[in-house]
Amino acid sequence: MSSRRGFIKSGALAVFGISLGGVPGFVLKAANHFNQQQAFKKRKILICIFQRGAMDGLMAVTPFSDEFLKKARPNLFMSAAKVEANRLLDLDGRFGLHPSMVSFEQLFKNKQLAIVHGIGSPNNTRSHFDAQDYMETGTPFNKGTESGWLNRALGLMGHEATPFRAVSLTTSQPRSFYGSNPTVAISNLQDFVLKGKQSSSMLNVTAKSFEELYDQTTSDLMQQTGKETFEAVKMLSAIDVKNYKPANGVDYPNSTLGNSLKQIAQLIKSDVGLEIGFAESAGWDTHFNQGTANGVFARNAKDLSESITAFWNDMGTSYQDEVVVMTMTEFGRTVKQNGTGGTDHGRASCNFILGNHLNGGLVYGDIKPLAIENLEDGRDLPVTTDFRAVFSEVADQHLKLNNDSILFPDWNGKHLKLFRS
Repeated sequence: MSSRRGFIKSGALAVFGISLGGVPGFVLKAANHFNQQQAFKKRKILICIFQRGAMDGLMAVTPFSDEFLKKARPNLFMSAAKVEANRLLDLDGRFGLHPSMVSFEQLFKNKQLAIVHGIGSPNNTRSHFDAQDYMETGTPFNKGTESGWLNRALGLMGHEATPFRAVSLTTSQPRSFYGSNPTVAISNLQDFVLKGKQSSSMLNVTAKSFEELYDQTTSDLMQQTGKETFEAVKMLSAIDVKNYKPANGVDYPNSTLGNSLKQIAQLIKSDVGLEIGFAESAGWDTHFNQGTANGVFARNAKDLSESITAFWNDMGTSYQDEVVVMTMTEFGRTVKQNGTGGTDHGRASCNFILGNHLNGGLVYGDIKPLAIENLEDGRDLPVTTDFRAVFSEVADQHLKLNNDSILFPDWNGKHLKLFRS
């Protein structure tokens, strides 16, 4: 969300949480005048997580036998040798998972988790903002694209929508959600609040209908999207957000990502019609003091893997067949460490895809020895898998969209085959 005007123009449903301690009484009273919508049939669900800041894929999933990498990172390189106390988790004899991502290890062994290495954008920008926009619009050489690829995906689904069809658990609307198809951005379900012109006195109002409540709202944004918002509130009011108990004894990390995925899980299991969920993981811009088994990278890696694993276990067998989780990051980091114990903006990184129907337990991608002659600009892991080859595969095989020309215009590459036949 860049502006209120941008939301209205895009047709997005803007829903703000402003930390007032829950859904206001007047909204709940108004909601009670309506029968709750019947539960929706199970539909395929895609959860996207953007790792803002550019994750170092070579530290997350390390080609540990590469002597060139070891020389380029004398203070950052980690070994998979069993004698090491904080060793990498050997995945296949070549790649090792960062030890802070140990919760991913069993998912990989179960063949539910796939990793794509050398993934990135064909546009070689090292600007965080441009690279994120290119990835979220799905048009890496067109800055003028107004819609995001996930919003275009919504337009291809071709069936009845609900106010919670596409939800971003973020403080602002992600670029992926921009477009003509309604989406929702909620920072916190417990703080789901609507503003009226007399909000303090309206707490005791019992509206006969949401239309009456709508008429009392003067916000220009609510005038544009108010009725859809009230429908969303009506559905949300039936959910006991505050007292949600995850299944299977799951304990989510108390972090922004953990709390976001916990709320997405609650929406899924409340049958409000969620089909696309979006969350963010920040802090991956590791220019200095990156650390190895400990440090800023390790903390972020632990949070990412434990949050996703908690979400997956919370879904349980009742929902796992319907859900795919996919991470993304705008670019990777330099092969060589810098002078401040970190890594600078690079090119390719890796991503994680989780689902029951994947051909998982594999590290996909073409990673050559990291000799200087094999590096892009003599410094970076080259992009050998266009991100659209992965995103389109997930959209087609999981969401059954099969329209790459709409999702990713100007791209006619081949999918990376990640799913079982």
